[in-house]
Amino acid sequence: MKVFISSTYKDLIDYRDAAIRAVEGTNYQAVKMEVFGARAEEPLGTCLNEIEESDLFIGIYAHRYGHVPDGADISITEMEYEHAKKQGKRIYCFVVDEENQPWLPKWIEGEPGKSKLATFKARIGNSASGHICGSFTTPDDIRAKVANALSHFVANHSSSATHTSPIYQPPKPTGNTLPKEGFFVGREKELKTIAAALSPESRTWGVLIDGPGGIGKTALAIKAAHDAPADLFERKIFITAKVRELTPDGEKKLTDFTRPSYLAMLDELGKELGEEGLEKLPPDDRPNTLRLALAGKKALIIFDNLETLPEDERTRLFQFLSRLPEGNKAIVTSRRRTDVDARIVRLDRLSRDESLQLIEELAKKNQRIQRASQQEREDLYAITQGNPLFIRWIVGQLGRDGSQCRTIAEACAFIDNAPKGNDPLEYIFGDLLQTFTADETKALAALTHFSLPAKLKWIADMIDLPERAAETALEDLTDRSILTADLPQQTYFLPPLTAKFIRTHRPEAVAQTGDALTDRVYALALQYGGNDNYEGFRTLDTEWDLVSAALPRLLTGDNYRLQMVCDQLKFFLDFTGRWDEGIDLHEQAEVCAIAANDKENAGWQAYHAGWIYHLRSQHAEVLACAARMAGHWQDSTPRNKATAINLRGLGHKLGKDYTTAIIAYREALEIYRSISSENLGVSATLNFLAEVERESNDYSAAERDYHEALRIAEKINFQEGVAALIGNLAELALDREQWAEAEFLAREALALAERVGRQELIASDCHCLAKALFKQNRVNDEALALARRAVEIFTRLRYRDLQEAQEILSEIERAMSKCPG
Repeated sequence: MKVFISSTYKDLIDYRDAAIRAVEGTNYQAVKMEVFGARAEEPLGTCLNEIEESDLFIGIYAHRYGHVPDGADISITEMEYEHAKKQGKRIYCFVVDEENQPWLPKWIEGEPGKSKLATFKARIGNSASGHICGSFTTPDDIRAKVANALSHFVANHSSSATHTSPIYQPPKPTGNTLPKEGFFVGREKELKTIAAALSPESRTWGVLIDGPGGIGKTALAIKAAHDAPADLFERKIFITAKVRELTPDGEKKLTDFTRPSYLAMLDELGKELGEEGLEKLPPDDRPNTLRLALAGKKALIIFDNLETLPEDERTRLFQFLSRLPEGNKAIVTSRRRTDVDARIVRLDRLSRDESLQLIEELAKKNQRIQRASQQEREDLYAITQGNPLFIRWIVGQLGRDGSQCRTIAEACAFIDNAPKGNDPLEYIFGDLLQTFTADETKALAALTHFSLPAKLKWIADMIDLPERAAETALEDLTDRSILTADLPQQTYFLPPLTAKFIRTHRPEAVAQTGDALTDRVYALALQYGGNDNYEGFRTLDTEWDLVSAALPRLLTGDNYRLQMVCDQLKFFLDFTGRWDEGIDLHEQAEVCAIAANDKENAGWQAYHAGWIYHLRSQHAEVLACAARMAGHWQDSTPRNKATAINLRGLGHKLGKDYTTAIIAYREALEIYRSISSENLGVSATLNFLAEVERESNDYSAAERDYHEALRIAEKINFQEGVAALIGNLAELALDREQWAEAEFLAREALALAERVGRQELIASDCHCLAKALFKQNRVNDEALALARRAVEIFTRLRYRDLQEAQEILSEIERAMSKCPG
């Protein structure tokens, strides 16, 4: 059946799209002006011929009269209406509700055919016109009313109407119209919840299953319906509003079995119950008639994909369900969360094990996935985040006719270049774009920058909204299953594939929120970072997820700002043990500095990365960083050259080449002393030299150099150095088996390290103190707690002393297990 849609064009684009979706959501064809080209140049004869070949004429009218061709008295829009009347077509007209629907001034003011428009509207609304006329407000409203018009036309069409395709006639009631069960995995908890809600003891009308697109809501509803006891439900009826589905080959329209409006769904339910004449009743009479028909029945009704209905139609359907007669229950699926008198099952992604079971099932019919390694399957789960639709689609690309994908990695990469009509992201999220408000779009754009849940305050700051307004936008998005939220903690998370879609389709908003994010983090780094801002480090620690979210954008931005942030964060990253993040940031910032011909900062970034490698005893990496430093600083200051030499010495020391290390340290020490006799460089280099001397068993020389380094550190108020050096003296006492002295020094060092907050110093002092207590046979809860804390921190940092700390912990645990009581 053909449906001709007539309207003015530019002012009604969104409304025409909604009407077209309503028509094409059935098995009918929409004839639209878009196929004729621009409205002012439309081939009128061809257009009128299409009206003659159409079965139904739908007119949509607002505040414009339309183009009047040269030599004509009326517009093309009115000509179309007149021609439809002349041809005796069934006509449905919809006129904008001027009191309840605001309209842009540019589509109202300056309309040359204003008087003719008023006359035309009067003719349309005349009760003697012989056609049906109604009003409309929003695009959703016109979509619903066009869908209802189609339902009304099918039920009441005249025998003279010409149908180019047969009208779908549903089968007679069979008692069970559920789709066949497919492979199903997991969801045990959800199935128990649904079963309880469907039991006669439950006072609800049933269950609402909500969750993100493609997460398996329909599959769960079908599985639960099949599992429902036959003695509770004589009939199980499945009705869906879904108008399309995604297969590995692309999107497919669902025409024969979809009911895309509230009344169409009720009419289908009526036919399944044997109420053949329901669709001929006035729309307002149908719900109660159907309710009476359900009395005495024992029906389980599945209404699927209600998010495709306009909000007012969803509300009406839930009102109908709230009045189901006793003995009847329903399962509803929707992406939109709604407060209803039913059990709500929030469906989330499949777990890792469940996802791997699904992949294994798919492998039974796909040789390429059969050959995939366990790691490749794990990668597929990680990329899809356990979304069943994405898993099935990606697997379906392997070996598909016309597909170039032969591995899981290739199929996953294909998402970025998926063609129109076979794009899973577009399929799930495309129709949602136009539903987002300006605030919601900003909130989504802000969330794309975070790989971990983001705090409400961060989002509000980034989109320049009061927290309450930002919270409202985020909660609305949560209700539509666009993002996930921890409402008590006020944190929000956008799944990675959703974030990718928003970045692609709303790049301007993403760029704006990214700029706001980097501005905020730049200010945080300047305020709370630095060399010895230990109190500020606590603030950065709390805000770290915000800071880390900005780093990728900083790395692609202005080099000066990037280097400034790195300089402010270097001690924070070191102190708090964020060594992986530190290495990654410093090495990338080094590359950026080289690109900007910024040799000074390139050298420092190499040094900071090398220092962390030193803490992890990776001597080859340390020497590589030192070599890069020397290259960057060939023409630099003496201080810089001494710093590079010291890093080279650290590398040789880690490689047990003590002689070369000592030569390097003495060379650096000479340079530092030529600058001044007492400075941070002298103190640090003496400390490095003492460490080599201690490892070489030259304890007297080590003690001398440690004390000299400590004196200078105290004099210049280098708190970190003081804490580290007292801890080193404690370790020297352990080497000399001076257990009481080691305990005394370790306690002093631990108190200083706690105040500074540097993690590896805290762990080293805990380990040293635990060992000193153990060696004095004071094996108690304090020693055990200290040893465990040392191992926990060293494990997290992957620190060089981890093995020794684990050995001391094991000895203390064994000793305590032998103690009586």
